[in-house]
Formats: sequence, C-alpha cells, structure tokens
Amino acid sequence: MSFILHGIAVSSGIAIGHAHKTASAALEVMHYLIPRNQIDTETKRLDDAFATVRAEFDTLRSSVSDGPALAEFSAFLELHHMILDDPTLMEAARDIISQTQCNAEWALAQQKNVLLEQFEAIDDAYLRERKTDVEQVVDRVLKALLGHPGYQPPPSRHSGDHILVARDLSPADIMQYKPHQFTAFLTDMGSLTSHTAIVARSLNIPSVVALHHAHQLILEGDCLVVDGCQGIIIVNPDKYVLDEYRLRQSQFELEKQKLRRLKSVKAVTLDGTTIDLLANIELPSDLEQVKENGAAGIGLFRSEFLFMNRDDLPGEEEQFEAYRTVATQMRGKPVTIRTFDLGADKNLKYVAQTAANPALGLRAIRLSLSEPQMFLTQLRAILRASKFGNIKILIPMLSNLNEVNQTLHMIEYAKQTLCNEQTDFDEKIQIGGMIEIPAAALSVEIFLQRLDFLSIGTNDLIQYTLAVDRVDDSVAHLYDPFHPAVLWLISRVIQLSARAEKPVSICGEMAGDLQFTRLLLGMGLQQFSMYPSQLLAIKNQILKSNLPDIISLAQRIVRADNPEKMHQLLMKLNS
Repeated sequence: MSFILHGIAVSSGIAIGHAHKTASAALEVMHYLIPRNQIDTETKRLDDAFATVRAEFDTLRSSVSDGPALAEFSAFLELHHMILDDPTLMEAARDIISQTQCNAEWALAQQKNVLLEQFEAIDDAYLRERKTDVEQVVDRVLKALLGHPGYQPPPSRHSGDHILVARDLSPADIMQYKPHQFTAFLTDMGSLTSHTAIVARSLNIPSVVALHHAHQLILEGDCLVVDGCQGIIIVNPDKYVLDEYRLRQSQFELEKQKLRRLKSVKAVTLDGTTIDLLANIELPSDLEQVKENGAAGIGLFRSEFLFMNRDDLPGEEEQFEAYRTVATQMRGKPVTIRTFDLGADKNLKYVAQTAANPALGLRAIRLSLSEPQMFLTQLRAILRASKFGNIKILIPMLSNLNEVNQTLHMIEYAKQTLCNEQTDFDEKIQIGGMIEIPAAALSVEIFLQRLDFLSIGTNDLIQYTLAVDRVDDSVAHLYDPFHPAVLWLISRVIQLSARAEKPVSICGEMAGDLQFTRLLLGMGLQQFSMYPSQLLAIKNQILKSNLPDIISLAQRIVRADNPEKMHQLLMKLNS
C-alpha cells in the first residue's frame, strides 16, 4: 500500500531506497525493591553500565575516519561524554539506589526525568533541544543495563540504497551506521535544531524529522522516496511516482554540481549590488563547511555551546581559546560572536531559579547583566581574542536602552581591566544588538544611536510577535514568517538602519529560505547569515536578481494586508 508522510525537512535532497528500521520498542524499565545488603551489588551494575557506554564512545572516537563531518561527530561525542561523566546523572542515580533500595534501571530513569524537566524549562530552542542528548545518553546506559543490542546492521538484499528509519538517532548512532552509507535518515523525533539535523546537514544527506509515527507505519524493506526539500516521505510509490522522483533526483544532483562552481564567485546582483553572505555556526568545528561554501564571514557564532551540559562554568582561558580559533581560521573575515543566549537553567551555577514562564523570564542579556562576573569573564575572553581577527560582539534579546547602556558599561569595564594588565585587544571592536523582540523593532532608532550594527533574529521575532512557540506541534501551523506584522517589523528595521547608515543583517531561518531571498533584497537587506550548507543556493538566487525589478514589488508585499494577494505577489517576485 502506498501512502505519504509529512515531517520537517532538515537536510535537502532526494533519496530513493529501502527502509532499514532500528529497534522499535521503547525501553521499558521495571521498578522493584532490592535487599539492603545488595545495594553495593546494584550500584556496581550501574557503574559497569556507565563503563560499557564510556568504552563504546572511546571505540567510536577512534574509529571515525577523516571527512567533512569528522569535527561535528567528534564534538557531539565529546558532548555525550560530558553528559555521561556529569555527577548530576551518575551520582544522583547511585544516591537513589541507596536511599530507596530500587533497581539501577529505575533509579537512572528517575534521574533522567528530573534532568529532562529542567531542560524543558529552558526558553532557547537550541538549548532546550539538548534534552534529546541527555535522553540519548541515558537510554544507551539503560540498554547496557537491560542487555539490549545497540546496533543492527542493515540486510544485504538492498545493498547501497538503505534509508534509516528510527524513532530517534544520536550522533553516536549515526556514526555506527555511517559505514553502511545510508542515503537518508528519517526519525519520529527531532527538530531543525536537533543534533541529528545538524549531523545530517553536515553529511549532506536528505533527512526528514518529526514524522511522529513513521517508525510504526513503515515496514522493513519498504520502498521509500525521501523528499528532503519538502519534508515528504512516499512509502511504496507506484512506477509513475518513482520515475518522476528519479528525474527530480537527477536534476537536484545536477544543480548541486552547478552550485559548487559558485564557491569563489562574489554575491553580486545583476545591477551590481554586492551582498554579504555570512554563516551561522554553533561550534568551531563548523568552520570547515564555512570555508567549503565560500562564506564571507561568520554572522552568528552561538557562544552558549561552551556552557552546555556541564557542572561548572567555562573559564576565561577556555572561552578565549575557542574564540581565538575561529578568528584565526577566518583570516581577517568578520566573526560576530553573540554573548551567551542562555535561559534560566538550574544546572548553571550563580543563576537565579527558573521562572514560571521562561520565555519571558531571565534569559540572554537579562541573565548576563544579572550575573556580572560571569558576563565579565566572557567579555574579557572575546576582547582578548579580538587581537587575532576581525571580531564583533553581538548582544541578544535587547528590549530597552537601559540594557544597552549597562552592556556598553560592562564592555568598557572589561576593556579597562585588560588595559590595567597590559593585555592587547581591538580597542575599536564593534558592538551590535539583536532585534528579536517586537518592542526593540518598534523603537529601533534608540538602538541605532548607541550600537554599531544590528542583527534581526527572525526566529524569536516571529515567536514573540505572533505569540507562537515554533517547537510546539499544536500551534506550529500558526508560526508564519509571511505574516504582515512580521514583514512590516523586518522592513522597518532594515529601512531605519539604512537611514542611520548602520549595517543590519538577518541571522534567523528566513535568511536561508530561498522563497524570502528576493523579498528581503527588495526590502534593502544586504547581509544574510545562515547555515553554511544554504549559502550557495542563496548566492545563486542573488546572482539572478535585479534590484530595480524587485524593489517596488517587495514594497507592495510589505504594504499588503490580504494574505492571498501577498502570496500572489511573492510568486510573481520569485518567478
């Protein structure tokens, strides 16, 4: 029987092959009491399981071969190693065994639930998604305790065209399956910011996540078409559909080959306007892809990855080395480092208790200003690294002038401490602010008076403008980048920045979405920042665009209030 499934496309491309399913059963953990004289034995079972998984990670690390995803895999393995060694996981589970006389599996499962609740309270989508990493590590230990097999090689009857179908995948899982060269990944779980999505993009493998019930509905060996551009899965397609997608697959591969030729071509419109195409990175290891796709610089370096999943705060030296590495490797190209955009996470020391509504609570610059010593440490590290490249500082989630003034005061104080120590830094380092709160977009003039540049974070701007959580499936259909209010706010920020002769960029998902490229160009945007893998496709669209032809049409779209009319104009703009 043929049918279609819809999910979230996280890595573009088209794959055709046969399904190989991972173990489908969710881990069922029983609860039973143990005699007090067996607590030490039960604790040793837990320790042995952790040691088994630690050995698995060590084996995986040594088995990784060179390639474009080596750095990403190594970074994710290191992250999972950190979670495994975190005392809030292992030691807490040991305490539960001792205090309640329960079995090791139950103790570990209870502590996992505690940690997942803490992560769920974090507002930042990227950090909240890290709860998946915790779940993946704990489930791996539970499998060791329960004696479940962790790896199943695909059958040989469909050699070379395997499509991996799983409830969820960790980077370590993907590494184990990688030698079999799967042509695509499908998962019931996941989001645009999950590590599975990041790894899939780094491997350039068509992937669709958040399919919910695909693992149940798809059978082993089913013929699948994976449309990683539209987020569509076709199960057991007929001959005509199969032929159509084989043709699309050939055309897509041909287009990819053509795009690779644009790596060293400057992004210039037909009328001669130069556009800066920058890259978003989460890890220094992302730099390989940045260079492969010819980015003009780093438009957004999310520094908060240094603070994740650890019991202590990263020191100044550790942060300095990370920032210096990126600045040095970019060889004078701009590197915009966003100060940590963390939510009120209980796992961080010196951080106030999590608010009832973290989306409106202590996060990003609010948290930084409430913890001046932690903020000062980061600012000093960034300033010290500025000596080694063209570094800029970006402040997240600004909402009023007082926050700007306090931040600038902190930066000046950090500079003074370095001067007192006779430590070199870029004294003219540029300071910018993120516009991601509607209040900031509406009063952007006051920010332009005090800051050197702006960056529009469309992901949060859309969420706050429409009061829609984009990772909540029940309201995801209301998350609309094309909403008139959203477009008006973006256009307003771009126009007022141009009037003030201050650079402005967009670093949210809209920057890497082809359907919005010409619209944003028509609004006057000249700096885009996106995932490295999206750069060449956006560059190709820019090279075929003529600003005089699209400005008036883009202005009509922004002024329109009829959704149907707006979509018609957008289709005309992109034709």
